[in-house]
Amino acid sequence: MSFKLTIIMPAFNEEATIEAIVRKLMKYNDVYQLIVINDASTDHTPEILKSLAEEFHCIEVINQLKNSGKTAALKLGFSAISGDVVVIQDADLEYDPEEIPSLVEPIVKGLADVVYGSRFRVRKTGRVMYFYHYLGNVMITFISNLLTNLNMTDIETCYKAFKSSILQNMTITSKGFGIEIELTAKIAKLRGVRIFEVPISYYGRSYEEGKKIYFSDGIWALWYVVKYNWFCSIKKSIGWLLFGIVVLVIGCSDQCVSAVTSVVLTTPAAF
Repeated sequence: MSFKLTIIMPAFNEEATIEAIVRKLMKYNDVYQLIVINDASTDHTPEILKSLAEEFHCIEVINQLKNSGKTAALKLGFSAISGDVVVIQDADLEYDPEEIPSLVEPIVKGLADVVYGSRFRVRKTGRVMYFYHYLGNVMITFISNLLTNLNMTDIETCYKAFKSSILQNMTITSKGFGIEIELTAKIAKLRGVRIFEVPISYYGRSYEEGKKIYFSDGIWALWYVVKYNWFCSIKKSIGWLLFGIVVLVIGCSDQCVSAVTSVVLTTPAAF
């Protein structure tokens, strides 16, 4: 099946890896459009991207004047999509572009609408990294699954592939790294959407090597899980709340009537 692939890649101060990741992506013949959002980098990332865009004409560089985070960068990328299938790619080499074909395969074959690359579904290769990051990912995914009724294994993964129409019709309101959770919550609410997971490799980097995820991001993630799975369905929540109140009132009324009736029937008459 012939298709046009759009890759969206935010980048902030990634001069050490940006050229290597772009050249790896350019080896994939199906890349129709590579959108790189330079999130106000202060190193040599902008200059490297300018040179690469002159070499590869499918590269579109969007320069932000202010550092606004991953979610804001991806929103800009979503607005510029022109391909049929979209893949989200990090610029830090933690995710291997050679696995993009297996990521998009279920969509190209017509089996899926969304595919997540899971680092925990019997992955091929993975660097041993921080236990508390792993634990946080597992907890956030577990809570998300409880609220969405999905059986995902890794909602915080960067590697996600979509039919472009899904992203183009979605309004994103989160900030920071909240987009991973918001996307999952909103996709779960779409009727008939087929979600797949495929195992991927993961080459995590340390904080000394430039990792940008912190404890506060985990706290925000928990908030977003609740916000986008409960508060974004406020009408439904209010409906269930009102229904619960009515049931409670009726139940209490029945109990009160029963209690009064019982007292009347068991109390001796006064003569």
